Amino acid sequence: MKGRMYGIGLMILLCSQVAYSAQLVTDSAKYNIANGLSPTAPEQSIRSLKPFLGDFRILSTQHYTQDEQAKFSPVDFAVSWGLFARQNIAQRIDVRQYDRFLNWKMNPLPVSPQRAMQMVSNMHMIPATPTVLKQLNQVKRGDLVRLKGDLVEVKDGDLVWTSSLTNTDVGEGGCELFRVTQVQWLQKVPM
Repeated sequence: MKGRMYGIGLMILLCSQVAYSAQLVTDSAKYNIANGLSPTAPEQSIRSLKPFLGDFRILSTQHYTQDEQAKFSPVDFAVSWGLFARQNIAQRIDVRQYDRFLNWKMNPLPVSPQRAMQMVSNMHMIPATPTVLKQLNQVKRGDLVRLKGDLVEVKDGDLVWTSSLTNTDVGEGGCELFRVTQVQWLQKVPM
């Protein structure tokens, strides 16, 4: 993922997509996917692109309820993996999530900026079941979780939202759209 150097830190802008709101997800059929159910609205579909499995350190979570993508993804996770999933490194990463974007910085970087950008991502989470939705809502900063599922493409009328399939792209379309079938805590941060 690509970014800009601001002073001696690294700031990355990942993904895009519409506005944030703080209301609860509705129970209408349009929100079935966000609630961990199969799509029932005729204009909606979800298609698997590739199986996906990884161990991720949670840097931040951001819940969404009223943007167009909230019908599918009620929460985004800012995550790190590999070297950056080590707790002593991850806790030095400053993050800000907003409007389906992620900005992050770390000073100093323990690796090159190009390598660092491949170990941090903004993931749009889609629960595969209501149980997975509950688990995703329990994940918090500092947790180390193993997530299993598929990278997907979702459609809703004219809206087509497609996952990135690589960790080297950035900006609009550079995030993973992750339909999660399993959440396993490898390390939980005490409350």
